[in-house]
Amino acid sequence: MRIDRLGEGGNPAEVLRTLAALAADRGTPPPAALIGDWFGRRAVLAPTVDTVRVDPSRAFDAPGYRAEAADAAGRTPIGGGWIGYRAYPDLPTSGAVPALPESAGGWTDSVLCQDTDGCWWYESLTDSPCPAEWAAAATAPWATRRPWRLDWTAPDRDAHRYGVEECLEAIRAGEVYQACVCTQFRGRAHGEPLDFFADAVESTRPARAVFVQGGWGAIASLSPELYLARHGDRVTSSPIKGTLPIAADPDRLRASVKDVAENVMIVDLVRNDLGHLAVPGSVTVTDLLGVYPAPGVWHLVSTVEATVPPDTGTGELLDATFPPASVTGCPKHRARQLLSQWEPDARGIYCGTVGFASPLAGVELNVAIRTVEFDPDGGAVLGVGGGITVDSDPDAEWQECLDKASSILALG
Repeated sequence: MRIDRLGEGGNPAEVLRTLAALAADRGTPPPAALIGDWFGRRAVLAPTVDTVRVDPSRAFDAPGYRAEAADAAGRTPIGGGWIGYRAYPDLPTSGAVPALPESAGGWTDSVLCQDTDGCWWYESLTDSPCPAEWAAAATAPWATRRPWRLDWTAPDRDAHRYGVEECLEAIRAGEVYQACVCTQFRGRAHGEPLDFFADAVESTRPARAVFVQGGWGAIASLSPELYLARHGDRVTSSPIKGTLPIAADPDRLRASVKDVAENVMIVDLVRNDLGHLAVPGSVTVTDLLGVYPAPGVWHLVSTVEATVPPDTGTGELLDATFPPASVTGCPKHRARQLLSQWEPDARGIYCGTVGFASPLAGVELNVAIRTVEFDPDGGAVLGVGGGITVDSDPDAEWQECLDKASSILALG
């Protein structure tokens, strides 16, 4: 284990661009990045990481997990770990398949971290010193912005309306209480996915942004939502349910019968999921119906925490809780079955999870919303959706999809 203080330097997007230029010059795999609020830091960057397709059951496998003591600022060493994604597992009955593999990622022995005071650090699971070019990239980034463009095609409004109306019928019939009906924008990408991601995080500052790239494609996740964090024996999940445009009065969220009911139902679902593994009596709701800003919107957010036995593995946590409750429905199993009938397109990475597993610091995973996936041939997909309850209006649900996509569509 090695930790070196590098000093103040560039912002995470600037450092990421420079690491990408270094990797291209040397012919090494590109960098990966977590930017926003990850492991008590502003950014965690893997300067070069070889990401490959993996079996979904092996995603976020960080063998030998042991909780390290935190420093005076409350930060636990990260050192390195596995960064990647696991896609939403269900396929539509239409026969459509996603462009990217169900899971991909890779292992890094070393990371560059920016703390909340703006200082950069080198952390490694080995004793190797920080390469001089990585230190320079953090403290004096030199790469410039490069142009990119995304040309989007709007989703099929009639298909989305059909899904919403079918969901309302299922709710009235008592098959489900709530379900998240989704659609997607499709596009063509011009330029590099990393440049889109770097510009996007500078513009929108999402809380749970992740970038991962490999021969299989790239993921630029600008998510505001925490799916799962595990530190020691404590597990946290913060589902989002309830959305308004950022220009609207946020007090309307707490006053909305539909949004409050939707959020509370998903909180109960998260409590149930975590309860399969948690120490009896340890599942608690620590924040109920909080209103928080995200890029372009206000969200209604709650937080559920639980204690799990020390020998609980990441795979067990995912088996109990994946896919995330907020993007499925209640009851979860039946909602997933019906959504496969109502949605014509495969969700792909959208509504899955992207994140990082460290053998020292634990696991933090986002919900892969506000996420653009890039295939190797230049295609791009942006999924959007919203929770449907008995009070939902199909036109309002369509507008909510547009509101959620607006911060990304406005980028270029």
